[in-house]
Amino acid sequence: MLVKIKQSKSEKILLIFLIILAFFSFSSFFLIKNKCFFVKKVNLEKLSFKYPENILIMNINCGNVVIELMPEISPNAVKRFKTLVSNKEYDDVAFYRVVEGFLVQAGDLEFGKKNNLNYALLGSGKSNYGFIKPEKENPFDFKKGSIGFAKSKNGDMEDSEFFILLSDAPLFEGEYTPLGKVTHGFKALTKIKTGNNSEYVLRPDFIYSLKLLSEITN
Repeated sequence: MLVKIKQSKSEKILLIFLIILAFFSFSSFFLIKNKCFFVKKVNLEKLSFKYPENILIMNINCGNVVIELMPEISPNAVKRFKTLVSNKEYDDVAFYRVVEGFLVQAGDLEFGKKNNLNYALLGSGKSNYGFIKPEKENPFDFKKGSIGFAKSKNGDMEDSEFFILLSDAPLFEGEYTPLGKVTHGFKALTKIKTGNNSEYVLRPDFIYSLKLLSEITN
């Protein structure tokens, strides 16, 4: 004859605690594995733009990021950036430098490509377009979401590398050429892989694609 053993109150509490612990452990594991879980997706079909010719769509690990360029502030830099985007130069390029909570940087077209990642030289590569002079004269408020050209390793010139600010950086005004700003999808940028204790990232995240809006909507 089987004898049914009645659980004590403390055993019931312990069982409930273990169930709750298991639930939160599973949830935490799922959220860690899926860093994009709380990132709201950008629905391009619901957006309208005053100057669509100056809109770029950057697709990264956690979705689309919408960028508005500002040719009225830095016409030559924006023209260069658009040329690089039109020629798909930024596709599969690494976010090799990420300062957590401050900025993400990409655009090394020589040593930062996914199929040709060179950690020893990353950040020193060039494009095939030559250097251009900075355009830093016009006022620009480098707030969170601002995009600018990074300075080349060869001095105060620019080529293809760019950064996006994750927080305000007022001291950047007059130091870097502004390109524009992020208008939608900023949260996805905050999920880009960091280098933990280093600003240079081992096995970095990549730009899947960077396109003109017209390439997507046409």
